[in-house]
Amino acid sequence: MNEVTTGTPSAWRTLTRWYYEFLSYLVALSILALLVPVSLQIFSRYTPLVPTYIWTEEMARFMFIWTIMIGAIIGVRESAHFDCDVWPEVSMRVDACGRLLGRFGVLVTAFVFIWAGIEFTKFAWKRTSELGDLPLWWIHVAWPVAGVSWVIFLGEQMLDDIRIIAGRRA
Repeated sequence: MNEVTTGTPSAWRTLTRWYYEFLSYLVALSILALLVPVSLQIFSRYTPLVPTYIWTEEMARFMFIWTIMIGAIIGVRESAHFDCDVWPEVSMRVDACGRLLGRFGVLVTAFVFIWAGIEFTKFAWKRTSELGDLPLWWIHVAWPVAGVSWVIFLGEQMLDDIRIIAGRRA
């Protein structure tokens, strides 16, 4: 039995909902954390009160990339980036077909992110950043993590669309 017959979410959907909620908190925390190195850069540039730190630019870049990737994962989960209403009112099945087609394109992109992201991370595995001496794979692993997360969330959405096309409730 699943949520279609019982009305309660399956264990998988509960897990993905928790993952989504975790990512929502994580993106908020990462934006707050990003304020620290960026503020230090600004204040050190325009006031003599704060010394000029060289690690702040690099740390801001690392945090910014992770914030973008987490935001993109959340955008896929919410269908915020890739769902546009350009057709007039159509039936639920036609609408589900259009969404499924768009999600297939995002799925292809997700697999590119996974494959290329793994290669990207391997390339950076033994390298470190110049200023902070941080492992570069910490930043590069964001691409395959985003790709895998997209596949997880797209799987749920595509299954719902297939159920609608088949005439069952999503």
